[in-house]
Amino acid sequence: MMKNTHRAFRWPQPLEGQQARIWYGGDYNPDQWPEEVWDEDIRLMTKAGVNVVSVAIFSWAKIEPQEGVYDFDWLDRIIDKLGKAGIAVDLASATASPPMWLTQKHPEVLWRDEYGHVCWPGAREHWRPTSPVFREYALNLCRRMAEHYKDNPYVVAWHVSNEYGCHNRFDYSDDAMHAFQRWCEERYGTIDAVNEAWGTAFWAQRMNDFSEIIPPRFIGEGNFMNPGKLLDFKRFSSDALKAFYIAERDLLAEITPGRPLTTNFMVSAPGTGLDYDDWGYEVDFVSNDHYFTPGEEHFDELAYSASLVDGIARKNPWWLMEHSTGAVNWRPINYRKEPGQLVRDSLAHLAMGADAICYFQWRQSKAGAEKYHTAMLPHAGEDSQDFRDVCELGADLATLGNHGLTGTRLAKSRVAVVFDYESQWATEHTATPTQQVRHWTEPLAWFRAFADNGVTADVVPIRGDWDSYEAAVLPSVYLLDEANSQRVRDYVAKGGKLFATYYTGISDERDHIWLGGYPGSIRDVVGVRIEEFAPMGGDFPGALDHLDLDNGTVAHDFADVITSTADTATVLASFKSEPWVGMDGSPAIVANSYGDGSTVYVGCRLGREGLAASMPAMCEAIGFELPQSDGRVMRIERVSEDGADRFEFLFNRSHDRVSVETDGEPLVASLGHVEDGRAVLDPNGVVIVRR
Repeated sequence: MMKNTHRAFRWPQPLEGQQARIWYGGDYNPDQWPEEVWDEDIRLMTKAGVNVVSVAIFSWAKIEPQEGVYDFDWLDRIIDKLGKAGIAVDLASATASPPMWLTQKHPEVLWRDEYGHVCWPGAREHWRPTSPVFREYALNLCRRMAEHYKDNPYVVAWHVSNEYGCHNRFDYSDDAMHAFQRWCEERYGTIDAVNEAWGTAFWAQRMNDFSEIIPPRFIGEGNFMNPGKLLDFKRFSSDALKAFYIAERDLLAEITPGRPLTTNFMVSAPGTGLDYDDWGYEVDFVSNDHYFTPGEEHFDELAYSASLVDGIARKNPWWLMEHSTGAVNWRPINYRKEPGQLVRDSLAHLAMGADAICYFQWRQSKAGAEKYHTAMLPHAGEDSQDFRDVCELGADLATLGNHGLTGTRLAKSRVAVVFDYESQWATEHTATPTQQVRHWTEPLAWFRAFADNGVTADVVPIRGDWDSYEAAVLPSVYLLDEANSQRVRDYVAKGGKLFATYYTGISDERDHIWLGGYPGSIRDVVGVRIEEFAPMGGDFPGALDHLDLDNGTVAHDFADVITSTADTATVLASFKSEPWVGMDGSPAIVANSYGDGSTVYVGCRLGREGLAASMPAMCEAIGFELPQSDGRVMRIERVSEDGADRFEFLFNRSHDRVSVETDGEPLVASLGHVEDGRAVLDPNGVVIVRR
């Protein structure tokens, strides 16, 4: 359900006597270390240019060691030490993980999985968001924290809980069941409306009362959950966690009205657990945790994700709350970063609109499950390349801040790549044309293909203003309700340039198919009619595993059987196949005129490489001019509101040494330099100039 307005944007202000600057720091866990380490930490933070740390994120058991017994002394001491050193505090509500005494007294707060198994304490986030008992305890802690620190001059923001839904996204307990029933009643009004939305006439699933609604608990191996019910449960689960956040937020805001509040999202290309764009309406400023994808997608996925965060923030400044200096601890293989990537990655987030660059964490833990997760101060200590890079980055951020970067925002691109959380959720169902296709991969492929052709796209949530761009991409946006379908028609009719792909406009918001041939929602706009799908794979010998196109590209995983095109349409590429396939000569890429605008429909999965190769012809067909640019370099620009100040970021996307033209005053370079009007970039290099 779409909201109308965001909360007013509020950004953490500098400590008294300090100038506004780029925030720099990370999570700090002084309670993991003896107090004699604290002064050394602050000395090294000052050396690195750290000016903010997030404190007390997992400190509930330390703050309230027994029920009703509070110990703020240790936290007071470290906050005072930090503040007097000029280091601000982003203070957590400390509610992310309940202490053992609470869960032993009230095991009913523990979440249950779809089999009914209890998630026992031993890690984190072992609480259910719909538990009234847990809410009471958590809000009591929030009240105590707020009352104690309401006048503390060193606390500049509230860090509400931590990574909601990272481990407790789904809960199948009776508390969750009753909350799901209430959610359905609020959304639909009557049980008949729920029956219609979920299509319960199928398999005799009709319900007579809201009390008959249960969560999508285990139904047996190989069986298929009702798609509408499962989609709504994902919506409900995001809303249930959001309601818990709002309860914490509102209590903290009531006691400390002058202090901005946020909670850290987990936006990444595959990070689609919660509807973060919906959550973006409820924070004073958007913050995000992002961890790199190892391998050749590393930089592009980071840039894509950061652009999506900027879209969620509606181009207001946002806070990178966590990323890593190097390896993480939670993958089967925890790859290190290459030389230069510590600095490069941070500056890429900065380029995409972040005005705060923070890490998990300051000092690398010596015990616990995250002891191998790298940090600003690694196990090797001060005499280490990582810490030297951390200091270099701190100096770079200070330079950019002194030159006014914080007064700028990410410049608007000419093209928007649309992303939709609910389309991703719908494509996750186990009864679809192919389990090899999900929504989230296609927007990333288009972002990368545009980058290969010299265009840095904006990634825009479907609720955003994608229809204000010169060109827009609907990449496998599976769900299009009537309102968004009309937005598409209006956008193109008024002169917009639209790229749409397979698996777009297939179902409405209830996951009910738009009838009459695919893509039923916008068939008239894109000028094609599809009667069936042609999934491809290698799980059966002799099955169709690919389709060649006559433009030299190759389709994998999915293709549309386009049986007719509009009179206004032009086929740009066709399939080539053996006669027995039944696809030889069938349209694969189709351009169409609609109103004053034009469209290109891509009826197959081409991947980044196929899209990049096809893009010049597609863009020419709809009048979208591509720049003459070296696609190995990504250009990102931040600009002031009046256009007077411009900062150009140049990133090497390749492992080659590259050289590109640039103008302006060189400010920062890492593995790169400016020479005779050209930026020379080594692998992982970046150059920033002020224009």
